Amino acid sequence: MGQFSSIYQKLKFYYSINWIKTLYFNFKKFPFATAQKLPVYFYGSVKLKNISGDIHIKAPLKSGMIGFGQPYEIITRSKGIAEFSLEGVMIFNGHVQFGKDYLVHVAKNATLTMGHMASLGHSGKIICYDKITFGDFARIGFESQLTDTTVHQMMDTNTKEKFPLTAPIHIGNYNYISNRVTILSNTITPDFCTIASNSLCTKDYSSIGENILLGGIPAQTLKFNISRDWDGEMHQMKKWLLV
Repeated sequence: MGQFSSIYQKLKFYYSINWIKTLYFNFKKFPFATAQKLPVYFYGSVKLKNISGDIHIKAPLKSGMIGFGQPYEIITRSKGIAEFSLEGVMIFNGHVQFGKDYLVHVAKNATLTMGHMASLGHSGKIICYDKITFGDFARIGFESQLTDTTVHQMMDTNTKEKFPLTAPIHIGNYNYISNRVTILSNTITPDFCTIASNSLCTKDYSSIGENILLGGIPAQTLKFNISRDWDGEMHQMKKWLLV
C-alpha cells in the first residue's frame, strides 16, 4: 500500500506540470545544455504574455528548481489565472517557488532577483519596473503584492514637481512575510524580519535591526527579539519545497 501511494503521488505531481509551457520556455530561453535539464517548471494554466527578456540561474542546475505555480501550499485548487511577463532580467540564486495564480511582470530595463528558497504565495503579485531583490529564504505569503512603481506619473500640484515613478525594493534574508502584505517602492527590510498580515511597507526598516516584527498601515515595529524558527523547520522545508 505504501509503495502504491508513493507511485500515485509521483504521478499526481508530474501530471500537475504544464509540460507544453515548461518545454517551450526552457528551450526558448536557455542554451541547449541548460534547457535539457528543465530547471524551470510551470504548473497548471499560465499565460506567457512576453518572454523576450533574459533569465539567469546562478546556482547548480537541477530539474524543477524554479517552480511557477508550484503546489506547495495548503490550497489545492487554482483559478487558472497565472500570468508571466519577462521583458527585463530575472536572476535566480537557487531554488525558488511561486504559488498558484501568480502575476509576475518584469518590465524592460528592470531586474528581479530571487534568492535561494525565496517564494511568493498563491495569488501573489510582483510588478517590477526598476529593481526588486529577494534575499535567501525571503518567503512571501498568499495574496501579497510587491510593486516598485506608481505606474502613473504623480506630481505636486503647487510646484508641478514630478515624483519619481520607481524606486528599488530589497527584502532581506530569512524574511517571513505573512499574507496580504503590500510592499511598495523604497522598502528595505533587514535580515530575520517578520511582517504581520495586511501590513503596508513603504520605507527603509533596516536600521531597526534584525529579529523584528513589523505590522500595521503603515508598518511599524511591533516587537523585538522574534523570528521564525528557521533551523527547526529546515527539514520540513527541504522535504516539501524542493522538487
